[in-house]
Amino acid sequence: MKLSVLSRRADFLAANRGLRIARPGFVLLARPNEAGAIRFGITVTKKIGNAVVRNRMKRRFRELLRDALPAEGLPGHDHVLIGREGGVERDFALLRAELTAALSRAAQGKGDPPRKPRPPRK
Repeated sequence: MKLSVLSRRADFLAANRGLRIARPGFVLLARPNEAGAIRFGITVTKKIGNAVVRNRMKRRFRELLRDALPAEGLPGHDHVLIGREGGVERDFALLRAELTAALSRAAQGKGDPPRKPRPPRK
């Protein structure tokens, strides 16, 4: 199955309103899309590290997703991985196991409880 990549900001924001499954190395967001295809996106913030570190994390996540999504991904859904602090040093096999567990939870519709909204800034 052909995977396509999310590139529009609106797609990432829409995914943020879907299921959220947190793991030590990443947060998985999954949301049905109107395209009917399996799509994925990766986000790593500057809090994680410099450009070298962030790009390394994105390469690892890209490989994980290309390996896992054709078999385990939710059909007709957008999948977004958000990098977390410990994700760069984590063992690749451990990240793969965490992604498999997160995708199976998403398939069952079991997301983490919604986060409390932040108080407004002054």
